[in-house]
Amino acid sequence: MVGLLNGLYILLSGFVSFLVIMVFVAFFILGERKVLGYMQIRKGPNKVGILGLLQSFADLLKLVIKFKYIFFQGRSWLSWLGVYLLVLLSCGYCVLFGLSYTGFGCSSPVIWFLIVTSLTGYSLLSVGWGSYNKFALLSSVRSAFGSVSFEACFVCVVVLLSMGVGGYLFIPYVEYVWLVSLWFPLVYGLWLVGILCECNRTPFDYAEAESELVSGLNTEYCNIPFTCLFACEYLVMVVFSWFGAVFFWGGSLMMFFALVHVVFFVWCRATFPRVRYDYFVGFMWEYAVLVLIFSFFLVLL
Repeated sequence: MVGLLNGLYILLSGFVSFLVIMVFVAFFILGERKVLGYMQIRKGPNKVGILGLLQSFADLLKLVIKFKYIFFQGRSWLSWLGVYLLVLLSCGYCVLFGLSYTGFGCSSPVIWFLIVTSLTGYSLLSVGWGSYNKFALLSSVRSAFGSVSFEACFVCVVVLLSMGVGGYLFIPYVEYVWLVSLWFPLVYGLWLVGILCECNRTPFDYAEAESELVSGLNTEYCNIPFTCLFACEYLVMVVFSWFGAVFFWGGSLMMFFALVHVVFFVWCRATFPRVRYDYFVGFMWEYAVLVLIFSFFLVLL
C-alpha cells in the first residue's frame, strides 16, 4: 500500500510539473519570437490577443487540426517509436523536477538525470531514421555522432560536480553548496556548450540545421507528431536551464539564474552563426577533455 501511494505521489508530482513547465514553454516560445524580432529590427507576433500573448496557443491549435492521409505518410513505425520515447523522456525530466521540490524521491536523482539524458540521442536517431527522407537520415546520423561527442564530457561534468559536493542528491546544491560556477568557470562554460548541443540550439543545432538539411529530422512530420517534437525540445531547454542553475549556482537565486539560462538560449540563437561540425567534434574531444582532466585533479587535491 505504501509503495502504491508513493508511485501515485511520483506520478502526480510529475504531472503537475509537466503542466507548469508546458505553460511556461508556451510563453517562452512567444518571448523568444518577440526578442528575435526586435533583435532583427522587426516586430514579432502582435496580432493574436493582447500584444500577441495568445499567439502560441493559436499556433498549437493550427498544428493540432492539421491532418495528413495515412497513404502519404513518409514515416515508418520507428519514427513513432522515437516520438513516443522523446515524450516519455520529457516526462521523466518533469518527474525529476517535481521530486526535487517535494523532497521525496530516489537516493541518486543525479544518476537518473544522466540516464534520461543519455537516452535522448536514441529518440532523435529513431525520429530521423524512421523517416523515408535522406535529409532526415543525415540529420539523425549527425545527431547520433554529436551525442557521442558531447555526452562523454557531459557525464564527466556532472560526476565532477558530484565528487566536489560529495553525493548525487540535489539537496546539497540547493542548501549547502552555492556558486560552484566560480570554482570551475571553464567547466561551467563546457556545461553551457553541452546544453546547447543537447537541446539542438544554435550554434550547435546539427540535428535541425534548416539551412543545410531542409529542417532536418522533422521534415516529414506534421500535426501531433511535429507538435510533440517541437514542444519537447523547448521543455528540455527549460528543464536544463533549471538543472544548470541547480548545479552551478544553487541557493535562493537559483530560479533567477534558471531564467538567465533561458535568456541565454534566445541570445545564442539570435547572435551566433552555426559552427562547423568537425570543429565542434574536435573541440569536444581535444580541449574539453583536457579541461575536465585538469578539473578532476583540482577536486582530488
